[in-house]
Amino acid sequence: MKIKIISVGKLKEKYLVAGIKEYEKRLGGYCKVEMIEVADESIPERISANTEIQIKDKEAKRILAKVKNGEYVIVLDLHGQQLDSVEFSRHLETCMLQGKSTIDFVIGGSLGLGNDLVNRADFRLCFSKMTFPHQLMKLILMEQVYRCFKIMKNETYHK
Repeated sequence: MKIKIISVGKLKEKYLVAGIKEYEKRLGGYCKVEMIEVADESIPERISANTEIQIKDKEAKRILAKVKNGEYVIVLDLHGQQLDSVEFSRHLETCMLQGKSTIDFVIGGSLGLGNDLVNRADFRLCFSKMTFPHQLMKLILMEQVYRCFKIMKNETYHK
């Protein structure tokens, strides 16, 4: 099983990098993890709706270039479905049982996701109706993926 996390923008905050590396290490016993960062677009101070769409589309194109045919794509989307940790674990387990050997998680840029990316998604996942910095979402996602594997294996993990 391979988990790819494809995100917009470079992660610079050392505390987030350290947390992500910790979960990469923990996940090593369950799956292979690949982190892919694509360039983000600069966002003008005042932005029109049309420019916002263009920026999201450019970032989506970069992300889609990293997705291979046959990979199962989960986009993190405020308009997606909310799952608790057990439901999320079951969803990933079902994907694995259906022969999905690579699951791509996509974290868009600060403006969100382009339409082509949303249309390509196999599943749209919403972690919360609250807004989080997309860089912090990498760490939150890594922890939840780790929790999923612990649940699947019926192993103890704090609740």
